[in-house]
Amino acid sequence: MKNGVLIKNGRVIDPANGIDGEYDLLIADQKVERVAEKIEDSGPAVRGCTIIDATGKLVAPGLIDIHVHLREPGDEEEETIASGSAAAVAAGFTSVVCMPNTNPPIENETDVEYIHRKARQTRKTHVYTMGAITKGLEGVELAEMGFMAEAGAVGFTDDGRGVQDPAVILRALKYAAMFDLVVAQHCQDDGIAGSGVMNSGYYSTILGLPGLDPLAEEAMLWRDIQLIRRVPVRYHAQHISTTGSVELIKVAKRDSLPVTCEVTPHHLLLTEECCADYDTNYKVNPPLRRAEDVDALKQAIADGLVDALATDHAPHLQSEKELEFLAAPFGIASLECALGLYVKALVEPGVLDWPGLIRLMTEKPAGIIGIDKGTLGEGKQADVTIIDPDREYVVDVNTFRSKSRNCPYQGWKVKGRVEKTIVGGEIRFEA
Repeated sequence: MKNGVLIKNGRVIDPANGIDGEYDLLIADQKVERVAEKIEDSGPAVRGCTIIDATGKLVAPGLIDIHVHLREPGDEEEETIASGSAAAVAAGFTSVVCMPNTNPPIENETDVEYIHRKARQTRKTHVYTMGAITKGLEGVELAEMGFMAEAGAVGFTDDGRGVQDPAVILRALKYAAMFDLVVAQHCQDDGIAGSGVMNSGYYSTILGLPGLDPLAEEAMLWRDIQLIRRVPVRYHAQHISTTGSVELIKVAKRDSLPVTCEVTPHHLLLTEECCADYDTNYKVNPPLRRAEDVDALKQAIADGLVDALATDHAPHLQSEKELEFLAAPFGIASLECALGLYVKALVEPGVLDWPGLIRLMTEKPAGIIGIDKGTLGEGKQADVTIIDPDREYVVDVNTFRSKSRNCPYQGWKVKGRVEKTIVGGEIRFEA
């Protein structure tokens, strides 16, 4: 079989199909041909296949990250679609969704087509994009949502900024409903947030830094949930970070509203106390919160309230991050160590088991953006991630394929290394 791949003896975990056990997986013509307990590695059916022995490894649907910043167009010195895609496949991600807050923003069909064309040329991971909700991300006039939908945008967001005017976001929700696409919101009421650069509280006070009150996130999330009660369109709350946001999501789900949410690794592993040395690698938006908020997020994940794990990979130049805390940009580059960080935050303490983790990195995020991925079902496109769950490694930012190094996890020891990443039936990364 020309260009086929046979993966043998691995623990296949496919939450979408309820599979968790030792199986063989056969890939042919870029699709999943068969998952079976035993597939012979000889004979005409597999002749010419690349055979991979996955003994002791996890074989999962390709991981999906629905929140990354690839910085192209405009800030290619920080990241490009090529460098970000190389980082993604090395991290086991076969699909990523880039945010539209580039320079200029992704706000029309030409912009969307540009992203897709550059991704095809790169031939690493599948790159999807969201389009801007408003022109120039200014929160005033709606961008060309219909044309972007036709060009293949998987949703809309002004990520980096919350849409402040409720009338504008209400119009956006009505338009998105016409195309059955998700609206993703960076929940932050700027009137409450002010010039805050870290979580408002004890540490912001003693450090002399302007605080960003959790209410800024919660107020906008509450407002938007009320709008969703009127316009029941798919709504996604990005990077929730507070106990109050968890409670709001819980109520929305109890009332069967079409509301989903995501959590980042840094909001599961780090707290506001990390900012005590004014290290700007810990400056993110929403900011690192209290230990109580971290516990609430982990409990929400354990309770099934969280729908996706997303990195919010935000690369920046070292020269920018070397500015004083007030002036430095928000963001952490964490794509290439994401899986190990999730294992440390969720699997090792028993918040999730491996099937639960993989579900939040495959099936569930695919459903949020409405793509036919996140499964190893027969006939589906063969996107596969092979993981060594017991392999420890030390995070070394100097080996990142990303162009940026603004990562606070340098030197951390984590477990769960990506061994191979297969995209469309083709091995795109090998450790």
